[in-house]
Amino acid sequence: MRLLVVDDDPELCSMLRDYLQESGFTVDFEVDGARGISRMHSEFYSLLILDVMLPGQNGFDVLRQLRRQSRVPVMMLTAKTGRFDRVMGFDLGADDYLAKPFYPEELLARVRAILRRSAPASAGSPKVLQAGDVTLWPGTRNAFYRGRQLDLTAMECEVLEQLLRSSGQVVSRDQLSLHLYNRPASAFDRSIDTHISRIRRKMGEGRGLILSVRGTGYQLCYQASKVQT
Repeated sequence: MRLLVVDDDPELCSMLRDYLQESGFTVDFEVDGARGISRMHSEFYSLLILDVMLPGQNGFDVLRQLRRQSRVPVMMLTAKTGRFDRVMGFDLGADDYLAKPFYPEELLARVRAILRRSAPASAGSPKVLQAGDVTLWPGTRNAFYRGRQLDLTAMECEVLEQLLRSSGQVVSRDQLSLHLYNRPASAFDRSIDTHISRIRRKMGEGRGLILSVRGTGYQLCYQASKVQT
């Protein structure tokens, strides 16, 4: 698989390329946003690792432009770790958000997790999951609410799939985090909650189908709740 790293630190890019190539990936890198987006449009990559603080076009601008034409998975890799920045990244369509400094092993695990989620469905995969007006084809990004396709990222589809498979039952944040990232949920990591918030927003009037269970996790119901945030 080919990965593209867009970061203005050449030393970090070289380190990531050497480390990821040892795990079997082909890795290219660019040090500014404009060249990164140009390369994404002209060549095929399985994943983009994207910094936020770039010269010229920043990472958010690159992601916004990329999402107009492509749904390739994107992992934000940046020192900007405030809640606003994380939420903006997910709102623009990022699949994951990893803060600098980071452990290379964690980055590799997250890369593999994203690629597993975005891989095409195998021939033996279930054809469809459905709960009420919500429908999802596992292993794809084909999710619908009342026949309207939801423009979900790979991670959002994976979260929705777990809720569908446990329809009517509570799915804990730890269960979702273990499934997505192979680690329990951290008290300070709100990525699961952000994925849920984005799924709700995209479901529109069906947002109340996903209930928050205080101190535990989330539950997908057949009938929407009248009060939901």
